[in-house]
This record gives sequence, C-alpha cells and structure tokens, in this order.
Amino acid sequence: MNLSQPKKAPKLRRPSRLEAGDTIALVAPASPPLSPEIIPLAKKLFEGAGFRVVVGKHAHDQKGFIAGSDKARAVDVNAALRAKRVRALVCLRGGYGTTRLAGQLDFEALRRDPKIIVGCSDISALLAGALMQAGVPGLHGPMPQSLCDPKSPAYTWTRLVDALTGGPLATGSILKGQREPGAKVETLRRGRASGTIFATNLSMLLALIGTPWFPDLKGSILCIEEIGSTPFRLDRALTQLLSIGALNGVKGFAVGQLIHCEYKPEDAKGKQTARDVLYERLAPLGKPIVMGLPFGHGLYNATLPLVAKASLDASAGDLVIEGIPLL
Repeated sequence: MNLSQPKKAPKLRRPSRLEAGDTIALVAPASPPLSPEIIPLAKKLFEGAGFRVVVGKHAHDQKGFIAGSDKARAVDVNAALRAKRVRALVCLRGGYGTTRLAGQLDFEALRRDPKIIVGCSDISALLAGALMQAGVPGLHGPMPQSLCDPKSPAYTWTRLVDALTGGPLATGSILKGQREPGAKVETLRRGRASGTIFATNLSMLLALIGTPWFPDLKGSILCIEEIGSTPFRLDRALTQLLSIGALNGVKGFAVGQLIHCEYKPEDAKGKQTARDVLYERLAPLGKPIVMGLPFGHGLYNATLPLVAKASLDASAGDLVIEGIPLL
C-alpha cells in the first residue's frame, strides 16, 4: 500500500437528516461511560428532543478499559447498522477500542442504508472507516459522556441537534454563540481556503496509517484536535503525516482544542509550545492555519459534518460550514 496515496472513498451515500420520531441507537464501540447513569441520562436527553432511543444490548458491558469484548461491541454496532428503524448511531464515549473492530463491522449494510454516525475522539476512527469503506459521512461531534455533564453549554447541544436535523446552526460560523471564558482563537498563517471538512483526533488519524480506514485528505479543510499529547508528541504525529505525504493536498488547517497538550511549568523551560510545533510543522505548506477553534475534548464542541463544504478564513480566525452532507 502506498501510504502517500490512500485509496479513494467510494461514491458518497448521504444519510437523511433526522425528523421527530426517528430512532437513535446509543452504542459503545470504544470505552464505557465513566458512570452507568450516563446511559439513562442520554436516553432522556435525546427523547426530550423528540427522538426515539434504543440502547445497545451490550452498552453497559465493561472489560477493563473497553466497553465489553470486541465481539459484543461489534454486535451492537452491526445491529444498529442493519436495523431499518435506526436512523442514527450516537456513540456514548470515546476512550479506546474502536480500531479493534476493524474487519468486524458491516459497512456494506451502512452503504445500503446510510445512517448518521456521531462521535469524536476515538470514534473519529469509526467516522473515517464509514467514509472510506461505505462512502457515508458522519458527524464529528459531542457524545453523551460530555453532553450529560452539568457544565455542558447549550452551544454544544444545540449545534448537535441542528446538525442532525438541518437546523439553522448546522451551517455558518462555528464561533456563533460561543461564549467560552478565556477562549482564544489565533491565526498562525493568514489566508482563506475552501474545501471539504475532514475532522479527526490527531492520535487517531495517526493510528489509521496503513489501514483501509485511512482517509484521503486531498481538498480538505483538515480539522484536528488532541488531548494529552505534549508538544513533542504533536511534533512526532505531524512529522509522520508529513513524511508520508498525507498533508500535501490539504487546503487549510483548522486546529481545535488541544487539552493538556503543554508541558508542566517546571518542565517547559526551553521547550517548544504546541503553538510552536503547529507553526513549525505546518506553516511551510503555505496553507491557512487557525488554532483554538471550539471543537474537540472541551465543553464547547461544535459539530463538524464530514465532507461538508466549508471555508477557513484564517485572517478572521473562523471556520464557516457552507453545507451539510445530509439529504
């Protein structure tokens, strides 16, 4: 496999936007929720928005750091992919474990009957797999683990519901309505670019190299976020992507929240910051770069529809969604 030329995604198969009464399946392809009450809270939350909710048979399972055995998790995901009445899969939490399901998921069922898949963090691997194996774009967005946090802002929930249903906040500036204290959006390289959104956790993108789930990033506004990676780890990840040519066709870089990605103060002297790394590694590509946008592991987590047309205005420090890939 030529890693610098990943296979092309199949022809797009667009899921339908949700309507009141449509059924959502809550599944756990990766780690289990941090507390068991998240599942009934999530069910109540989505039912309150007018949807029917079914919970995966094994959603309450736990096997160490994953939500039950690989077989059990795959059974739940496949059951949702094959069920005619299920129109969307909402993943309960990220964590770890999604890539262990490679080769076990019925992407052909998804291609025959496209459904919306929602998640981020570790689930960004599943979003990539669904796009590259079935041609079905999902939503890089918040999951019940964070949505059920009492501190979760209306910004995050409203944008998810609008993305699912085609509401007014499904398109436009992702900064609209954001009032996060201390939030700072910064332009690292000015310019404006148009392309299609590919949103992912940086570590997960790296983990997909050499697999059939690794995306073709040509023509994309690459939206990356990360948690728990110190600057040298960010540098290593970006250097590897650069080394295989994966970033050559990217139109612009939208960097979301980098949570716990700096050294402790006592260890930081003389070392690059995350900002330093992003500029050093990405600026030579000559594309616009914005960092600090509201998506990722923080409470303010905009829903980003994969393959949606978007523009990155780095001079203004904004990402504008111009269309959604739903019918």
